[in-house]
Amino acid sequence: MRIPLVASLAWQDYRNDGWLSACSVLALVAVIAPLLVLFGLKFGLVSSLTERLENDPATREIIPLGGGRFSRTFVDQLGLRRDVAFAIPRTRQIAATAQVGALTLEMLPTAPGDPLLGGLPIPVGLDQIVLSHTAAEKLAARPGDWLQTQFVRQVAGRVEAQHTRLQVLAVLPLEAFARDGLFAGLSLLEAVEDYRDGRAVAALGWDGDAAGVSELRVYPAFRLYARSLSDVEGLRVYFAAQDLLVSTQALSIAQVQSLSRNLSIVFWIIAGLALAGAFAAIFAGALAAVARKRRELSVLRLLGFSTGALLLFVVMQALYSAGFAAMLSAGLYGLAEAGLNQLFVQVPGEYASHLLTRHYALTLLAVLGVSAVAAACGGWRVARIQASEGIRDV
Repeated sequence: MRIPLVASLAWQDYRNDGWLSACSVLALVAVIAPLLVLFGLKFGLVSSLTERLENDPATREIIPLGGGRFSRTFVDQLGLRRDVAFAIPRTRQIAATAQVGALTLEMLPTAPGDPLLGGLPIPVGLDQIVLSHTAAEKLAARPGDWLQTQFVRQVAGRVEAQHTRLQVLAVLPLEAFARDGLFAGLSLLEAVEDYRDGRAVAALGWDGDAAGVSELRVYPAFRLYARSLSDVEGLRVYFAAQDLLVSTQALSIAQVQSLSRNLSIVFWIIAGLALAGAFAAIFAGALAAVARKRRELSVLRLLGFSTGALLLFVVMQALYSAGFAAMLSAGLYGLAEAGLNQLFVQVPGEYASHLLTRHYALTLLAVLGVSAVAAACGGWRVARIQASEGIRDV
């Protein structure tokens, strides 16, 4: 089969029927462009919502409810699970506070891999902390500053206090933690809890009734973050099986996932109907083209072109229309995408409508595929064209 020759003849004939060719291109654009806009809205909206959830560590946080009794080994084993990104024990909240001037700060344990800290320095030892944004503003503190910190306890009716200096390593962004707090190594929180329980803390020189603590320390809670959004529900089920009541953002995640599924169903229903209409239009166009160009095709048969070559002639013209329609639709969608994002997006980095390069590639392949199949089905009548018809017209 002389494919280059057939493609060239089909192109010359396609150009000669310029107005009809333009009409076939515009008919396809009327189908493809709205589908691109619809899919762009679906993908852009869902992607933005999903990315917003993924970028917010609080969405992946698993918070134990009620007073528990967790060993360090249990929490460490949680941290080794494939669906857990970070896990660390927490001391009692009532004991996990620090006084800096007139400001009371919530103390949270941290360690390498903490999603809230991201790329910030990790506090180590008993004299390093990371401040929340609101706390840093109220204290006018910056990285490198030292804060005189007070810890108060009540023992046998007496109010006692100890002081220590803590260095600010970094300040968290406001979106990471919106309360007045500080993040420190677990050892500092354990030392403060021991002191408030009346025990001595030798490392800080704080007096108490007992020195040291038992290795069988138990913790009432932990900080835990799932590795991904899809892992949150699995962890909730795991803790439920352990008779542990936890708070998660599983409902918010499920709502976004449900929105994605529902929009996908709507899109594919509309796309299916539109593609069926496009298939019928291309099929009818191929039938009409064979009937209209019967004389020219019979002459090609007389010149020795096979049925396959004649069918390729019809298919190539459909592919030319499909290619032009796909490019024009992509251009129109680009304009619509820019307008929609300009109108509806207020958060940098998010999209109301957005498509990736692979989506354009898949669209082109789908349009070419549907056009080729429809043209082949409609153009199969070329098999009935006889060379004698060309002889009669010579």
